[in-house]
Amino acid sequence: MNEDNVVLIPDELILSKIYQIRDMNVMLDMDLAELYGVETKQLKRAVRRNINRFPPDFMFELSQKELFNWRSQFGTSNREKMGLRIPPFAFTEYGIIMLASVLNSERAVQVNIRIVRIFLKMREILLAHKDFIENFRQIDHILAEHDNKILLIFEYLKQLEQDKQQQDEQANRKRIGFKQDVQT
Repeated sequence: MNEDNVVLIPDELILSKIYQIRDMNVMLDMDLAELYGVETKQLKRAVRRNINRFPPDFMFELSQKELFNWRSQFGTSNREKMGLRIPPFAFTEYGIIMLASVLNSERAVQVNIRIVRIFLKMREILLAHKDFIENFRQIDHILAEHDNKILLIFEYLKQLEQDKQQQDEQANRKRIGFKQDVQT
């Protein structure tokens, strides 16, 4: 298979299939199977036959809670993904590289090259914009502090308003008890 056949897969399609789970960029088995042109069960079977090649930093299976959270991101518009009952395998960049040797097809190799290049571009972009990301984190932290201070100011204003209202009620209340006319 020549590379022209693989070029038909747009980078945006591959990027849309990269998820952040457990603070890692991963791709799910069904998306990889689609890109490789194989059935998901065939991909899973190949992985299970070679499970020793996939340590936890290469591949992991989503927990039921992670599966529920992931599915909830899609709402009800995507029946194919919403219909999942078995948690999928999530492959890190290293696991995706290992998949090429497990599947051992020309298409898998070519698709893997594209995926790895996209992961490398993502890493380069993150490194190139590391300063911006840190600045955004600092700004976010400062804004969170400002939000807390503004809430505190509103609490003080509310307390002052309540105190003023109590003083007004105290000053305007009808005096009771013994009243003495003072005449001089």
